Amino acid sequence: MLLKDKICVVTGAGSARGLGRATARLFAEHGAKLVILDIDLEAARGTVAELKGRGHMAMKADVTRRKDCERAVERTLSRHGRIDVLVNNAGITAPQRLMDVTDALYDRIFDVNMRGSFFMTQAVVPAMRSQRSGSIVNMSSVSAQRGGGVFGGTPYAAAKGAVLGYTKACARELGPDNIRVNAICPSLIDTDITAGGMDEERRRGIMATIPLGRVGQAAEVAGCCLFLASDLSSYVTGSEVDVNGGSHIH
Repeated sequence: MLLKDKICVVTGAGSARGLGRATARLFAEHGAKLVILDIDLEAARGTVAELKGRGHMAMKADVTRRKDCERAVERTLSRHGRIDVLVNNAGITAPQRLMDVTDALYDRIFDVNMRGSFFMTQAVVPAMRSQRSGSIVNMSSVSAQRGGGVFGGTPYAAAKGAVLGYTKACARELGPDNIRVNAICPSLIDTDITAGGMDEERRRGIMATIPLGRVGQAAEVAGCCLFLASDLSSYVTGSEVDVNGGSHIH
């Protein structure tokens, strides 16, 4: 078991077909104790109900609110005494083109995708520093690397690009504390976010650009999360791992 008895916090893990739930499920299979955060408490509880093993927790948390993030970390430390892994998975997207983006939409995209990762990282770092270990996995996107062109529009690509820069800066700053920080860049993945979000013609057009010839599955992103969370990647930090079927090779 790659994560036996590790305490792992996964944000935005309530969605039934989302990356967070798939990641939590795989982590639990490898012996981790999960803390599931989601803005929808019942959805978070639904994830916990699916997990193998005992000792998992579900909490309601809006990652755009600093106090929610701090409270979740405090409760986790009170129960478990440590935090070994943070997966900053909470995120939202929107397909609007540049001139259709409102101020409110721009703020919401950046708040959830970037500010949420920032608040959660700040919340867990003191504990990870005190234990001299930790792994943080941030969810970016191929849209950050290629400038959109998949599903999300301009603010989404910009927010996920910010996540990449933030990941590398954190890796450089936190490396001396033995805290590793990495990012994953998925392309089109079959999740609740993309389901029904594009017509079949556009989907076929995107798939034609993927060398593996198919849409990715949430479990395949979870596998990369497991690698980055575990000691298999003990000398990996500041990286961006592509999970895109070859749609963006650089």
